Amino acid sequence: MPVIKRQYRAIVSSDWSECLSPNGPFDPISFNYPDLTDDLSQIFRQYTGNVMSLTEACSRIGRMLPESFTVEQMDAYLAAGFRAYTNVPALMRWCADRDVLFMLNTTGFHGYFQRAIAAGLLPEVPVVSANPMIRYTDKDDSGRYELNVREINDKAANTATVLRETGLSPNRLVIMGDSGGDGPHFRWGAEVGAFLVGNMTKASLHQFCGDAGISIHKLFGASYRPGETRDLERELQTDFLELTEVIDGVLRA
Repeated sequence: MPVIKRQYRAIVSSDWSECLSPNGPFDPISFNYPDLTDDLSQIFRQYTGNVMSLTEACSRIGRMLPESFTVEQMDAYLAAGFRAYTNVPALMRWCADRDVLFMLNTTGFHGYFQRAIAAGLLPEVPVVSANPMIRYTDKDDSGRYELNVREINDKAANTATVLRETGLSPNRLVIMGDSGGDGPHFRWGAEVGAFLVGNMTKASLHQFCGDAGISIHKLFGASYRPGETRDLERELQTDFLELTEVIDGVLRA
């Protein structure tokens, strides 16, 4: 029996941190343990720049934490610091209304999305592919399909799983990412014929794709070259509902 039972017309598989949200995946930890902020920022840049594996990153973070990261700590962060770019939740709802499966595919923590969805900060999505380092065990009757991202290459493998489950052609797939950590996902997407969107595209993704001969079909929002400073104000002014034109184009193809 298929895990994904509803019929869909297309799939959007998107990273979250600095792609749909200005925040980073380790911000909940930094919020609760501010003395770890500098170390966490360095680890994030190293694995998104393909210098360190995600497994090693999580191992290092695990050794930094004095205890398990609780639901209360995650909820406190979300109440104070949750942010998404303009109209990201509206884009997710637009996709749901048009039978487009919106899949979060990220190195962010499962626990973050469990609590953000439960709090109504994000709409329910059919699939969350995320890091299981922080994950809560409370019963969830949403029917959400959860996959694990333990290493960067798992993003592509998990999108491939969802593609098989839906029975859709890869030309009905949109992949969105922002950094070199999304490079392997983009490489796989280019091989199968997916439509590639760079959101707030970092120099590390430009370099990965350039070295691999991959063409990014759409650069959306800010796009950074080596040495450029992040322009958060411009990022926050970007309206993600404008991506409906890209998705409509895939649906018409």
